[in-house]
Amino acid sequence: MNNNNFFKNIEKKTGVNMNDVFELASSLQNANFKDEQTVRGVIQRVSQIAHKPVNKETEDKIVKSIVNDGKQLDFGTLSQMINNEKK
Repeated sequence: MNNNNFFKNIEKKTGVNMNDVFELASSLQNANFKDEQTVRGVIQRVSQIAHKPVNKETEDKIVKSIVNDGKQLDFGTLSQMINNEKK
């Protein structure tokens, strides 16, 4: 299976556009994660890409854990925080 088919399968299963994911990943390379606005922008973009709305309370918790507590920002961390959001 080539990469193109692999990514198409992911898109089909998740509804997530892989081009959006790659663009986001590229934009994160030099981002300042000590800047609250940057972190909020990333959270909102991941939420949009994943089709998972994040309420203000959850966004604030994620921002605090990254900006103030120095938690690493990666797709796994964001995914876990967004998926653990209580509905």
